[in-house]
Amino acid sequence: MNLTLSFESLLKVNPILLALFATLFTWGVTALGSSLVFFFKEINKKALNLMLGFAAGVMIAASFWSLLAPSIEMAEAAGKKGWIPAVVGFLSGGAFLYILIKLFLTFTSTGKWKKLRVSRPHYIEVFFWF
Repeated sequence: MNLTLSFESLLKVNPILLALFATLFTWGVTALGSSLVFFFKEINKKALNLMLGFAAGVMIAASFWSLLAPSIEMAEAAGKKGWIPAVVGFLSGGAFLYILIKLFLTFTSTGKWKKLRVSRPHYIEVFFWF
């Protein structure tokens, strides 16, 4: 029995089934990685920094290849400067996160994040505004 998969054999599989397999694989490795919290009570600061740096790199790569690169290509195909939508989208996302942090969280002098005490209608107003 040959267990190797070639690209041509994947083209014959139903795309919905392929999406299901990809989703289950992603769920499985996420569950496996997150299950490590059950085995360790504390984590080494260097290891945490390494994992956070790796996660940040993965997210930056994902945002570039899934959002920024396609927006550049679409703008250039429309005859516009490709960098404009990428810069506007990138800066808008950063501004959005900055506003949310300023509205809902504050960094204390002890080095911990704490929620601001804001009334519930204010939360609802902000989420409808965005």
